[in-house]
Amino acid sequence: MEPSSDVPPSQTTPTTQAKPVAQAVPTATPTNAEVPPLPPKDKGKVCSNRKKFITWDNFEKVDIGDGHFKAVCNYCQKTYLADSKGRGTANLLNHTPVCVKSPNRVTHKGQQTLAFEPKKYGEEGFQLVPTAFTVEAARKALAEMVIIDELPFRFVEGYGFQRYSTTLQPKLQIRDIPSRQTVARDVIDIYGVEREKLRGALKGHRVCLTTDTWTSIQNLCYMSLIGHFIDDNWKLHKRILNFCQVKDHKGETIGRKIEMLDNASSNGVIIKFLENVTKDWEGTILEHEFLHMRCCAHILNLIVGDGMREIDASIAKVREVVRYVKSSPNRNQTFVGFVERLGIESKSLLCLDVPTRWNSTYLMLETTQKFEKVFIQMDYEDDSYSSYFMNKENSGGMGSPSGIDFQNCRTFVGFLKLFYNATKKFSGSLYVTANTFFDEMFVIQENIFHLSKSQNHLLKNMAIKMESKFDKYWGKGDKMNHLLYVVVVLDPRKKLRFLKFCFSEIYGNEVADVMVELVRGSLVKLYNYYSRVDSPNIQVPSGSERTDIGESIGCSDPYAMINSRFDCFLEAEQSIGCSNEIDKYLDENCESRRGDVKFEILGWWNVNSNRYQVLSKLARDVLTVLVSTVAYESAFSTRGRILDPFWSSLSPLLVQNLVCAQDWLQALNLKNY
Repeated sequence: MEPSSDVPPSQTTPTTQAKPVAQAVPTATPTNAEVPPLPPKDKGKVCSNRKKFITWDNFEKVDIGDGHFKAVCNYCQKTYLADSKGRGTANLLNHTPVCVKSPNRVTHKGQQTLAFEPKKYGEEGFQLVPTAFTVEAARKALAEMVIIDELPFRFVEGYGFQRYSTTLQPKLQIRDIPSRQTVARDVIDIYGVEREKLRGALKGHRVCLTTDTWTSIQNLCYMSLIGHFIDDNWKLHKRILNFCQVKDHKGETIGRKIEMLDNASSNGVIIKFLENVTKDWEGTILEHEFLHMRCCAHILNLIVGDGMREIDASIAKVREVVRYVKSSPNRNQTFVGFVERLGIESKSLLCLDVPTRWNSTYLMLETTQKFEKVFIQMDYEDDSYSSYFMNKENSGGMGSPSGIDFQNCRTFVGFLKLFYNATKKFSGSLYVTANTFFDEMFVIQENIFHLSKSQNHLLKNMAIKMESKFDKYWGKGDKMNHLLYVVVVLDPRKKLRFLKFCFSEIYGNEVADVMVELVRGSLVKLYNYYSRVDSPNIQVPSGSERTDIGESIGCSDPYAMINSRFDCFLEAEQSIGCSNEIDKYLDENCESRRGDVKFEILGWWNVNSNRYQVLSKLARDVLTVLVSTVAYESAFSTRGRILDPFWSSLSPLLVQNLVCAQDWLQALNLKNY
């Protein structure tokens, strides 16, 4: 985990973990009655020649060097670029009537409309508020719609949209609807405002950073930087911090981009580069011992890819029968007739897979195996079907799938389902994933081991290939970043006991004892670091300090009060002999694993943060770690990510502004700030 400096996200790129990103500029929101006096006129280097334009009565023109100027609002201190060439006064004119501190602020007169507005995050229901139409608000909402819905800028100049807008709001004139150039400028302004909000949201938090690379249809290389952090209310947040163009996908190129943002990365070359340039940063934890985390979803893709190559012949035959059925309406109708005649009930229909996405191959095989009897019957009775597969030009000489092919696919589907479910869990970005990885790895590893003892030669070879790839990346647990195991220990349902159980089941007690000691050592090192940094001087209060016996007198439920005091007494007794919070935490019993679906690990640490003041800070940081660097929609893909034609047609700056602003606005609309 790495600290991060005050460099805006607009100048940077990706990686694995870091600290606060920036300092947000505080903005006061007084009432209309709280109008402050005008600030003194001698601030900064003020240009002596005041503009005659009336709007400059509300602004000061400040020289910022190199022939550039900025305009500073006399009331709220908001700044705008105000160069004499290339910059007009439109921003100044738009700001004056809506400045929250200005005595000249425009107030809405006349009749207002009542509207229902959702309450703030965490509150239920709606509240009735008065609203009034303004062109400025409509213009901002239009720009946000273009960002969120990925609309082309020319959309605002369409006759249909303009007619719809003026019909919906008669007060809106066609001349008030901005042009495509104006909307593009508004998008950039919104990006700047939302970026400042993000700075404030990230302040004081360590951030887990992941990277991903994209390619446009013009073969331009882009890199996205995604940050995850847990706020003070123990809620996990995801934000795209940057989306910028890079000249290539080489490690050092990406590393230098990341250095500009003060972050960490996900590639061997990048990691080495960043370790050198960030090792002396303030806030660096244990000299980057836990800096780099491999993408578990990517490793699962590699393991599945090796396994699928061993059984590719059977998969290809099944794929060909699906292609045959879906190639014409007549063939599909014949297939449906056989299904009805054989009495096979299934709501799922045949689907052809995309070879570069193994999850679609899994779904194709899972659906097709249900119709094995149909295809065997068609081979006997349907002349078109049998002649198609006898013709080498049609099916490549493979022939139709046999019962053995379907049996191989059926076994493979059952095994592939483990990888499918694991990848779905790993690819989540709005919930904690690191504490679930070890469960999935344990199940997959056990199944690979058992399949490698199979009597089926084909499936046995497939399992051996997968086992070899598994050992290459994970070994006997020693090749993984120990931070992942620390996260498992910080799951109160598992702790060190679960690690010992799993390692002993797979590798034996000797390996289990060694790994448990290594993981405990890593946890202790992290805890000692956080203790030095935070130094809260925590003492566990005794039961008498927590509850006064007099509180039970007159209590509506004195028995509940006694039980509560007894719980405090037991906790104090249990803490005797524990030298630190780690001993106290590990000595307590594990939480029940029953009802896992309802268990929220962040909620548990939120409730127990007062009991474990240092350990909870450690938990909040490491629980942000993701086991996958890619989003769900691309987690199963074996190819790179491609920008669509609309984004590819724009300049890199606009692409950056649109991608980032879209993510931030959607998060804001979900009340995640």
